[in-house]
Amino acid sequence: MEKDLSNHRKVYQKNALSKATVPENPMELFQKWFYEVEEFGSTEEANAMTIATIGTDNFPKSRVVLLKKFTWEGFIFYTNYHSEKGKAITANPNVCLSFFWHEMEQQIIIKGVAEKTVENISDGYFESRPEGSKLGAWSSDQSSVVASREELNAKLKLLEKKYLNKEIPRPKHWGGYLIKPVSIEFWQGRPNRMHDRIRYTLQENFEWKIERLAP
Repeated sequence: MEKDLSNHRKVYQKNALSKATVPENPMELFQKWFYEVEEFGSTEEANAMTIATIGTDNFPKSRVVLLKKFTWEGFIFYTNYHSEKGKAITANPNVCLSFFWHEMEQQIIIKGVAEKTVENISDGYFESRPEGSKLGAWSSDQSSVVASREELNAKLKLLEKKYLNKEIPRPKHWGGYLIKPVSIEFWQGRPNRMHDRIRYTLQENFEWKIERLAP
């Protein structure tokens, strides 16, 4: 099987990014871009992001998760702590997040350090989830090998009976991670592949160094 993709090209020309006009704090620029994507873009899940970890097998692995909150501190998502990504983060908390909003011709790459959110934050988010999602967190031993779909469905049905008309508590092995950024790069597509790239790097005094990178 072979398919030549050499002629797949797109002209990027929707916007520009200038070091002279970006804010001092990258979270301000992230918020601006995110709201613009939500308001003007066509992406249904603007909060979909790729997280890359270094696994316990020493291989990098990327997968898409959903950003659930961002603050001045960083970026929060939720997962099973016993999953493959959870085990990878426990072994090595240095991770990389990336957003690609093709309709805006924008990309953001974030290097950061992951830490578990405090329990009350995880509790609060878990309580806001639909009942099916809550039961899903209990029924799935995420990343483990299962014999069949039927096995998963059977486990879910048992849990539905167990918690019928009862409050569903948050599993202790399920909760949030806060990614505290140390570097955030903003990428804006430009014509002739001369893209704008602005990188923020956190300094020891907690100020951000701003640099333009070659495309």
